[in-house]
Amino acid sequence: MGRCRTLTRELSDKLSSLSTARTHERRQARAQPGEFEVTTMDHVRLTCEDNVATITIDRPEVMNAISRKVYAELDEAFTAAEEDIDVRVIVIAGVGQHFGAGHDIGSAEMRAELDEYPRDFSALGRVRDMDRGVYFRLHDRWRNLGKPTIAMVRGYCIMGSWMLAASCDLVMASTTARFADRSVRWGSAHHEYATHFWELGVRKAKEILWTGDFLSAEEAHGLGMVNHVVPDDKLEAGTRWLARRIARNTEYALRVSKMSINQAADIMGQTAAVRASGNFWVMSIGETMDGQGDLTDRVGWSKSHNARFDDQDERPW
Repeated sequence: MGRCRTLTRELSDKLSSLSTARTHERRQARAQPGEFEVTTMDHVRLTCEDNVATITIDRPEVMNAISRKVYAELDEAFTAAEEDIDVRVIVIAGVGQHFGAGHDIGSAEMRAELDEYPRDFSALGRVRDMDRGVYFRLHDRWRNLGKPTIAMVRGYCIMGSWMLAASCDLVMASTTARFADRSVRWGSAHHEYATHFWELGVRKAKEILWTGDFLSAEEAHGLGMVNHVVPDDKLEAGTRWLARRIARNTEYALRVSKMSINQAADIMGQTAAVRASGNFWVMSIGETMDGQGDLTDRVGWSKSHNARFDDQDERPW
């Protein structure tokens, strides 16, 4: 258990830090005020143009699945964009046809990361520490950044990637966007940063979780989870248009208006509810783990289990 906590603490420390060298690189890379590009990260790109920073996950070969390394680089990019005086608005996107396939549980990189952790019953302690120290802490921090954030979503936005979009202030979606949380099919409660009931309402949240069905961009828009739905070939232009309009405001006005709205939601219980839901996720993921704490074996099980639902994908109305 001590080893689990040490590893999680090391990751949290890494996620929290922004090196002086990276800050210097951004300053050196400026073409003119309000513009820069950072290319030193492996899976995440950070650019800025017209006071709008764009953070892009660049892993199209795995549909932009999020590994621990991606989490570290995302947090570094968010921190850099928040601290830069020239940035007014932050956009998050994915390379290729999909925003993201969720947590990375199958790539060679992620399997190597998992090898660092114990594979006995103490693995559940690692899951708990990851939930508190990484999943909740990071997404809650990104939700409360001092600058407006916009998720630019096309294609799949599944589970862990939905968590990333949910931590953003606004969501621009292409007509190809499809949202899903198939945690219940895996035998757990929901994904780790469960905002479903706030974004969809209680009844729709239960339906989405219990069926594992995809939520279309149009349906998500009707429920208030998505701000605008645009043709796929207009997504970048539409997102840029919205970001630039917002960026015309003063940084102070944007910051305090965001703080006011987020705190109002918190007074109504949003953060407390999401934090509490993480406890149920830890309980349920423990039930799905075998005695060795091996999550990777669940991939094959999930594929065969999902086949039960294939004939129910089309609604009869």
